Amino acid sequence: MTVFTARRLSLFAASLLPSAAAAQPAPDQAAAVPVAADYRQDSNWLCRPGRKDACTVDQTATVVPANGRLSREVFAPAKAAPVDCFYVYPTVSLDRTPNSDLIEGDEERRVVEQQLARFAGQCRLFAPLYRQVTLTALRSTMTGAPPAGVSRELGYSDVKAAWNDYLARDNKGRGVVLIGHSQGAGVLRRLLAEEVDGQPVQGRLVSALLIGTAVATPQGADVGGDFESIPLCRAANQTGCVVSYATFRNDSPPPANSRFGRVPSAGQAAACVNPAALKGGEAPLDAYLAAGSRAVVSSAAAPGPWTTAAQPITTPFVKVPGLLTGRCVSDATGSYLAVTVKADPKDPRTDAIVGDVMSNGAVLKDWGLHLIDMNVAMGDLVKLVGEQSRAFRAKATRAKPGRSGRG
Repeated sequence: MTVFTARRLSLFAASLLPSAAAAQPAPDQAAAVPVAADYRQDSNWLCRPGRKDACTVDQTATVVPANGRLSREVFAPAKAAPVDCFYVYPTVSLDRTPNSDLIEGDEERRVVEQQLARFAGQCRLFAPLYRQVTLTALRSTMTGAPPAGVSRELGYSDVKAAWNDYLARDNKGRGVVLIGHSQGAGVLRRLLAEEVDGQPVQGRLVSALLIGTAVATPQGADVGGDFESIPLCRAANQTGCVVSYATFRNDSPPPANSRFGRVPSAGQAAACVNPAALKGGEAPLDAYLAAGSRAVVSSAAAPGPWTTAAQPITTPFVKVPGLLTGRCVSDATGSYLAVTVKADPKDPRTDAIVGDVMSNGAVLKDWGLHLIDMNVAMGDLVKLVGEQSRAFRAKATRAKPGRSGRG
């Protein structure tokens, strides 16, 4: 299991910023609207099409099946992706200031490697740098000493400016998928509510993957709450919809002090959409797990051997088909994606998937499996984006002037 030092625990805690129950930074000190970064400068983007950057990284995976015979899965980006993906990363900045700068570091490159680069198989990738609330600021806030000058508005204004630059300079009427995790998902949730929901640009929304945050919907309903007209996704050919979930181990549901799985509004619940089973029920998860130490937040110990008779693995990712399953649970503890490791004494693979946060040898159950929210279902998310993009293009073709809709 992953072991976190006290320092790394406080760093990882920062990613809980979007949760309603998470510790909040101090209010913005300045009343003025922040001046956003200039996204006409390509240096303010982590990823843009047609260049070698943080997204052009090795995504090769070692497949570890139930018989323990290893093979390799090679990844190739799409040559002419039909839609775009616009991604906002979670709280990763190690800058010592309350808000980060616009200089990419290893932490930003690492999270793109884990959470975004694989989507290049389905879409053109756009990932702006933004002046997010840093791990430094969140660490101080959680100890009761929020730093002066920390600003959520600064990060949001940057992402909004990047979105508007993308629409003006790059979109040209193409379908677009919004992807975010944790703080990034929280920023996109606001962007969707304020700039997309009910606006003409909503017609270009293929889907939104808001992972590791709490999207509010009315109890038993798929639309309402945070969004007036953007529903949850319930079919692979449905477009203009939202996928959102937070992961917990099946045998360790959200505790009373959970950071995820709940929203503060009475009569509403945190959305849970299982990308492997959109209509509900349990299904195998197509996970892409970090094979070594290059997780979103590095731990004090790398994952252990993937098979009981240890075999060397040199790829950045590992697939373990059939080992993990997921199902959305909604009960008194919250709404969340319950992940089960299918332990089998005849299966030579590990039963210990890292992702828990530990302090002084104890698992902090209120964190769930936030560290690997996206990894556990990465293959399912990428596949879903492909199916949705095909459905989006089919609808766009039928809607073209001069088409009667008859064969």
